[in-house]
Amino acid sequence: MSQWLKGLITGAVVAAAVALVASGAWSASQPAAAQFARLPDGKPNLNGIWAAHNTANWNIETHHAKQGPVVALGAAFSVPGGMGVVDGGDIPYKPDALARRDANAKDWMANDPEVKCYLPGVPRATYMPYPFQIVQATEPNDILVTYEFASASRIVHMRTHQDSPADAWMGWSNGRWEGDTLVVDVTGFVDRTWFDRAGNYHSKALHVVERYTPLGPDVLQYEATIDDPNVFTRAWKMSMPLYRRVEKNAQLMEYKCVEFAEELMYGHLGRKPRP
Repeated sequence: MSQWLKGLITGAVVAAAVALVASGAWSASQPAAAQFARLPDGKPNLNGIWAAHNTANWNIETHHAKQGPVVALGAAFSVPGGMGVVDGGDIPYKPDALARRDANAKDWMANDPEVKCYLPGVPRATYMPYPFQIVQATEPNDILVTYEFASASRIVHMRTHQDSPADAWMGWSNGRWEGDTLVVDVTGFVDRTWFDRAGNYHSKALHVVERYTPLGPDVLQYEATIDDPNVFTRAWKMSMPLYRRVEKNAQLMEYKCVEFAEELMYGHLGRKPRP
């Protein structure tokens, strides 16, 4: 076989592999997933610190770069452009709900719960620019997910499933395994969290189904299906990869941001100094 023909065949093989990856045909069922660490019960070991690397916290839809909220700060706090994480591109808002989203975005600094250091809710806590940690033991133990922002946390109930006893900022999470995928059903939300800084929001009827699927030793595919008949015309989904933090001594740092928001929220209630 000539060198030219060998080169042609090699190029074709490489091109085919690239096409498989790009098309999604090379999925979690391929050998990469088998390399994912497992617990003694055979379930994928999700223990570790994870983070998303995208611009979803600014806007989960595709968006261009733009000036930040304070012109005097120049490029600091400007909005980076992003391809978005919503499958299909657009969120299927009802017309009146879309108008409210636009109003939220117009006055973002005054309305975004993140500015006030409120708990971020699900799924936003997953893709904020702060890491989070999964603490998992052998089945049938529950799973703890704790987030750096505002020290938020939640329990994924694996042993017993029940309805939320009360509405909560982080919702109520019931989990199960579907093969190597952790599926988390989240309900019982308050209506005061947003999906991002662009004003995308929901009502108390929000229902989120999360899927965490290993793609390799340190990569998860994250999907969140969003259903809220009060705001959207149909259910829709966002998806993104999550990456395990592998640097030495990786850990969550304390970020209790409440004290940073106190003056903003309550400063006007303080006693004014005497002349």
